Amino acid sequence: MKFSLKHLILLVALLSVALTLISSITSGHRVNQDTLIENTLETNRVYAQKLADVTDTFFKTTLQTLKYSSKDVVEYMKQNNSEELLLKETKRLFNETNTFNSVVVTSATGKIIAASPEKLDLLGKQVTSPGGLQALEERKPLITKPYTSITNRLIIFISHPIFDDKGQYLGYVGGSIYLLEENILNDLLGKHFYQDGSYVYVVNEDGKILYHPEKSRISAIVPGNPVIEAVISGKSGDKRLTNSKGMDLLAGYAYMPTTSWGVVSQRPTEMALLPATETRNEMIINTLPFLLLSFIIIIYISNQIAKPLEKLGKYAESSMIKNEKEEIVDVNAWYYEAIQLEKALVKSLSFLEDKVNYFIHESTIDPLTGLVNRRSMDETTKKWIDQKVPFSIILFDIDRFKRVNDTYGHSVGDEVLKFVAKEMLAVSRSTDVCCRYGGEEFIMLLPQTTILQAFDIAERLRMKFETTVSPCGEVITISSGVASYPECAEHIMTLIEVADKSLYEAKNSGRNKTIMADFTEAHKELLKS
Repeated sequence: MKFSLKHLILLVALLSVALTLISSITSGHRVNQDTLIENTLETNRVYAQKLADVTDTFFKTTLQTLKYSSKDVVEYMKQNNSEELLLKETKRLFNETNTFNSVVVTSATGKIIAASPEKLDLLGKQVTSPGGLQALEERKPLITKPYTSITNRLIIFISHPIFDDKGQYLGYVGGSIYLLEENILNDLLGKHFYQDGSYVYVVNEDGKILYHPEKSRISAIVPGNPVIEAVISGKSGDKRLTNSKGMDLLAGYAYMPTTSWGVVSQRPTEMALLPATETRNEMIINTLPFLLLSFIIIIYISNQIAKPLEKLGKYAESSMIKNEKEEIVDVNAWYYEAIQLEKALVKSLSFLEDKVNYFIHESTIDPLTGLVNRRSMDETTKKWIDQKVPFSIILFDIDRFKRVNDTYGHSVGDEVLKFVAKEMLAVSRSTDVCCRYGGEEFIMLLPQTTILQAFDIAERLRMKFETTVSPCGEVITISSGVASYPECAEHIMTLIEVADKSLYEAKNSGRNKTIMADFTEAHKELLKS
């Protein structure tokens, strides 16, 4: 089968445009997928670590509360009305702390001498529960492994021994926490609601599931899960894995040293990659009109190129009969036509590549605030670090932003986020990079800026917010952490962690503050890592 030159030119041109478009879209889609996977893994790791830290602090605080209570109990035991005082103390621990589902004080022999709530009718009875017996035997501050009570409740028992001034063991004060019933611990670990398929679960040191959104999975042990094996061995991190049901998941996990428990936050990979698929489909739909226009232009140009070549063919065929040498020489401009074909193809391909690059660029911008997103931030900091450019970062978030969403709705919350972005850009320089880091968290990248200069910028921004009414009709405040490269850290993730610690220090010390990272402490943390 013979093809005409016109058809061959048309086939090659159309194939080149189609392959280039497919290659560009596929590459952009793959890069977007990789970025989403990295971001999801990091988000889940940070969330699991924060949840583990908060829970670990809860247990430490609870043990400290019982320690102080044990000292008071010693004094109460010396009083004539000791029974009344001890009952009052157990009621205080039960009602005021909102931590325990039941509280008891025992003697050295295990007899219960005070208990709350009184409806349990424990007074005067002998301790028989595994947690209570373990506390009597070990005589030390204790958080037991979870066990099932005679009422079929999943329980942990937290206790502190009672010693008098001479070191004589008098018993213990302790409380039971029902893991699956209302209390602070259940609020921390048992209530996580997502619309994107994400969920959180908690395991103990034996790999037994303590909290899980599927109630039927509680108390189960899942063998062969690499994330569970890692977290119960004392490790924290992130991992992509396939679970026991064959589901591809992106998981972050963190270890709680006080209880040897582990927290796992994970999201189905399919759900995490959904934005990349939507972006790719949008690129294809938006590119189709330009592709169609390109095809029309290519067909037209191929016809125009073929016409002079067809004439040359006719002249060459007839020149054997007629002396048409001069006419053939006159049509020798077919070289020019070939150059024009090349230019047309290059122009068409360049146009399509520009559109693909435009869509890829759009994927680096946060659509709500107009600030650059995490991917663009990572590229910028990598380039600065590779070029040894010193810079500082300001990591801040909006104080009590959840209250804004809960009170005024998410649409007003979005307007507040836009307002924050606008004020960021107002105080930034042309060389600065303003990023939305996630949710209500933002980062400013300040090249050639010392930590003190960055602190001044952060303070100007903070004071601007505290004196300006936001779109919700109220003044909002921010808490910021400031760190600098390379003084505080030489790796961007470590630098962000240093700034994040300063941010949380600002939160914990009252909010509406800017705290600058301490170089010495930052270097100590860097050496540990």
